[in-house]
Amino acid sequence: MEYKNLPDLKGLASLKAVVELGGVEEAGRALHVGQPAITKRLRALEASYGVSLMKREGRRLELSAAGERVYAYARLILDHQSSLLDDLEILRAGQNRLRLEVTFSIGEHLLPDLLLQFNDTYPEYHIQSRMGYTRRIQTRLATGLADLALLEQAPDHPDILVQKWLDDELLLVCGPEHPLWGSDLIPVTELGNLRYVLRESQSSMRIILDKALKDIGIQQIPVAMEVGSTDTIVEMLERGKHVSFLPRFAVENALTENTLYRIKIQSLRIKRTLWIARSRLNLSNDVAELFIQLLREK
Repeated sequence: MEYKNLPDLKGLASLKAVVELGGVEEAGRALHVGQPAITKRLRALEASYGVSLMKREGRRLELSAAGERVYAYARLILDHQSSLLDDLEILRAGQNRLRLEVTFSIGEHLLPDLLLQFNDTYPEYHIQSRMGYTRRIQTRLATGLADLALLEQAPDHPDILVQKWLDDELLLVCGPEHPLWGSDLIPVTELGNLRYVLRESQSSMRIILDKALKDIGIQQIPVAMEVGSTDTIVEMLERGKHVSFLPRFAVENALTENTLYRIKIQSLRIKRTLWIARSRLNLSNDVAELFIQLLREK
């Protein structure tokens, strides 16, 4: 394999900074070098790949088609580099850290209590957590960029170990201003007459919902709005006249406090499982074992 023309990490970092910060001057300030150094690195990067990465559109520098691909590669490589540095720091400090990833709904509603309880019990350990979509989390687990994940869909990958965590259910809910507040069972056919505010289409919750509806012959429902936060949807329902399908764990408090109402649907319950997923590349992580033990006890 030929290695002599491999790109320099500084060149990839410079390209990433120029794209994300909007220019050579801004990239230089962020990387603590002058503009000539940024320009030199970009030219070296172009020479390494043998293609032009940038083009000028008016006063702005834009990525070429080749530049778009190199930029995507730069983001991936620098992400891996950051993870490697984290891993080396963990080795230097001892095995006292856990890289945890969760979906947005779990992160909003279940994660805070878990982190606080874990920290109270094991203050000597450190958890680095982040939220994301299931597909991206699966990629990070499979490549060793994450150690443990809490997910709403089970990954199917040979490098990921999956365990059942909790049973959950998607509930149809509305606020006090909705005509169905206090109603009895509604027929499935009524679902097409309601106006919905739902999570975005790439979210696990939405993927599960769309599949469940298609399984009973409903190809589409009237979605008025898509919102990337379950908490925001709950607040909108409490003040408006839409309905939504949301996880039981996300609406339990609102149902108890009578600020949301569960609308029961005849012959339809959308049950699902929440999952614990681990990277097989780091099964010896003691912090992961302790965190899973906490999940089981809680």
